[in-house]
Amino acid sequence: MADTDLAPELTPLADLILSFDHVAFGVRDLRAAAAFFATMGGAFLKGGDNRRAGFRWLQYVLPGETKVEAIAPVSEECFLHDFLERRGEGVHHLTFRVSDLEEAVRRAEASDLTVVGVFSEARTWKECFIHPRSAMGTVVQLAQWVDKDDPPPTLEAVLAGEIFSLG
Repeated sequence: MADTDLAPELTPLADLILSFDHVAFGVRDLRAAAAFFATMGGAFLKGGDNRRAGFRWLQYVLPGETKVEAIAPVSEECFLHDFLERRGEGVHHLTFRVSDLEEAVRRAEASDLTVVGVFSEARTWKECFIHPRSAMGTVVQLAQWVDKDDPPPTLEAVLAGEIFSLG
């Protein structure tokens, strides 16, 4: 049997995953992250403050359409503050876009994956995380969202904390 011919019970999330979306880095300095992403040929895409979780984020698209994201705490109460203290800057999570978050959570848990941080209250953004113990030592985010046609913010507005996002 070829790897792509695995039985459906061995690939319970496969039909729900639309794409791999981005790699997110936990950082202390978003301006430095933005400069690094630009050095790598990246173009600023979007960003904002996530008030619910207490962090600011920005996203770049690199040559070849790969997206990278930098996330930084805006207060010491943010989960990222502890992450950076324990592990330092670096890869924080991998994000996969799914078609149905609730079904993805159900199937992940049925497959004995530890799912944490389920957020599905917003109409345009829903997410959960697969704990690193269940995902080869890396946090995996499953997210479902509605694409918007809003004009993108400027990098300076994001860095100044003037843009807020759902989530």
